[in-house]
Amino acid sequence: MVQPAYTRLDVDERRRRLLELGGELFTRYAYDELSMARIAREAGISKALLYHYFPSKQAYFAATLEQAAAELVATVTPDPSLEPVEQLAASLDAYLAWVEAHADAYAKLIQSLGSVPEVRELVERVRRQTADRILAGISPGAAPTPALRTAVRGWLWFMDGAVLDWIEHRDLDRVELGGLLLGTLLGAVTAAGAPLRG
Repeated sequence: MVQPAYTRLDVDERRRRLLELGGELFTRYAYDELSMARIAREAGISKALLYHYFPSKQAYFAATLEQAAAELVATVTPDPSLEPVEQLAASLDAYLAWVEAHADAYAKLIQSLGSVPEVRELVERVRRQTADRILAGISPGAAPTPALRTAVRGWLWFMDGAVLDWIEHRDLDRVELGGLLLGTLLGAVTAAGAPLRG
């Protein structure tokens, strides 16, 4: 019996596979190197079917980024039963494990912040959410002081720089980098007048 040239998938499964493929393609190629025709070829579907799911390359790219961000948020969500420092350490280790598994994609993402508005908006949103979560753990039920807010938000920029250095050189292991990052956060928070307990 002759097999069909394509496999009919339900809508959710097709979309999931296309987003998974997008994660691979946007890691291997620069945004400008990909066209909807090339993406469709890589996916083994018609360009018309790809447009049915995503009206443009920009929409496909944005959906791919959102999918990766959702996976990352789920990965690093802290266990509320832990003490604040333990929550931070566990979330930080989960984050670094995710980066380690997606090193090329992470490096491209951070390096494209200035040139791709969707990337900048996504990274800024994730940083804001992460800062809010850290601040809520440090001073639950109270607005952070300006110094504390600045310390935490600035640390997130430092973390991206340190992680890029780690990806490039690979001369620290993940535990060492995690310790460095946690130590710098605790130092910044203490300097802002709000030392972490636990």
